[in-house]
Amino acid sequence: MYLPKMKNNKIKKYFASCILLTLLSACSSAPTHLIVAPQISSPVNHHYTEKQVQLNVVDMRTSNHIVQILKTDEAATILSSQQRLEKIIANTLTNEWEKQGLAFTALSAEQVDIIIEKAVISVNQTTMSYDTQSEIRLQVKVSNAKETLTNSFKIRSNSEGPLQADIAVLERDFNQQLSRLLSNILASKDIQDFIN
Repeated sequence: MYLPKMKNNKIKKYFASCILLTLLSACSSAPTHLIVAPQISSPVNHHYTEKQVQLNVVDMRTSNHIVQILKTDEAATILSSQQRLEKIIANTLTNEWEKQGLAFTALSAEQVDIIIEKAVISVNQTTMSYDTQSEIRLQVKVSNAKETLTNSFKIRSNSEGPLQADIAVLERDFNQQLSRLLSNILASKDIQDFIN
């Protein structure tokens, strides 16, 4: 590394400036949002014949963040999804159900309501380690003019590790859990039979 000829004080200031710039650029690259993009990998072997439903997804959480990082004596770090979670769930389920022959219209007597009750990863961060608790809980109500079917779907997990929790890993884990939960809804025999 080339260093111009400087006196001792100037060299110290030069290195202090370099360190400060490095720290500032590291802070500015911290993520502010998560990319939530569930992937449904295993197709459901079910086909709806000439069935139409109305789909509504409602977020009933008191707070719409997905990750909360808690540190002692510090304000919590909160990360939300780039796109609203109810829109992501609605788009994913609509795409998969359309592949199975289900049509969506606002005029249908049959209605599918998805209620987001919980969707959060809580991280307890200490100086040398972290532990996480995550839970996603969705309630599905399928109704027609005569009756209503209600099912709950949930998934929980815990993990721990040394040093800092990695946001990219938390994002990946949330996407995997949400994908599994939505796959369970799509594969639900109760829901399939009720709609048919």
